[in-house]
Amino acid sequence: MTEPQTTDTLTVRQHKALSALLTEPSVSRAATACEVPERTLRAWLRKPEFDTAYREARRDATQQAIARLQQASGAAVHVLLTVMARENSPAHARIAAASKVLDLAIRAVELEDLEQRIKILEERYAE
Repeated sequence: MTEPQTTDTLTVRQHKALSALLTEPSVSRAATACEVPERTLRAWLRKPEFDTAYREARRDATQQAIARLQQASGAAVHVLLTVMARENSPAHARIAAASKVLDLAIRAVELEDLEQRIKILEERYAE
């Protein structure tokens, strides 16, 4: 029996398996969740087209998680600055918050410097 195909090269069952792989803690549990034998799922993972789709799905999920983190970053900075500035915060919390603020500020400057250096190199390479 052949499986129905979707608009891409993966079957409907394979798409369900991709979803299960993203939500379950192990290949075994993913196989159970999508009602595919574990051996079959492991075989699919060795196929280039399935592996590529799995990597793309993981990348998409990670990008969504990063976007959520970026949305929450303003609140995180507020917490750090509040703990750091609040005189009645325990000293160790104030020090940890201040240290984190400095670390992040330094890292941001380093990233900006790297970005500028890359831009210069790209401009030189384009010439």
